[in-house]
Amino acid sequence: VQLVESGGGLVQPGGSLKLSCAASGFTFSRSAMSWARQAPGKGLQWVSGIRSDGSAFHADILKGRFIISRDNAKNMVYLQMNNLKPEDTAVYYCAKVESNYGSLSEFTSRGQGTQVTVSS
Repeated sequence: VQLVESGGGLVQPGGSLKLSCAASGFTFSRSAMSWARQAPGKGLQWVSGIRSDGSAFHADILKGRFIISRDNAKNMVYLQMNNLKPEDTAVYYCAKVESNYGSLSEFTSRGQGTQVTVSS
């Protein structure tokens, strides 16, 4: 399993970023995928997940600002982040979910992460 995130960077409060994750080494189209993040000094926090059929779920505190999507033809999963806030600053990880039918916060693998910094 290989997961490679990209798209992070420095953005001003209120701005947007789109993260991408290239997946390989497993049957992507049958797998649920998630995004998680880890802020400095804090634990890993589940952000969003998407099942193989495209049904998407987001952490309640992020609803309306973050949108997860996938492209099974390209083995890609994305996270569109809008109206970013300083508290969104974290390393964002793409993760393969253990079961397509279970909890979206149970991961079997995750990538190296991409840094997102929200600051003026």
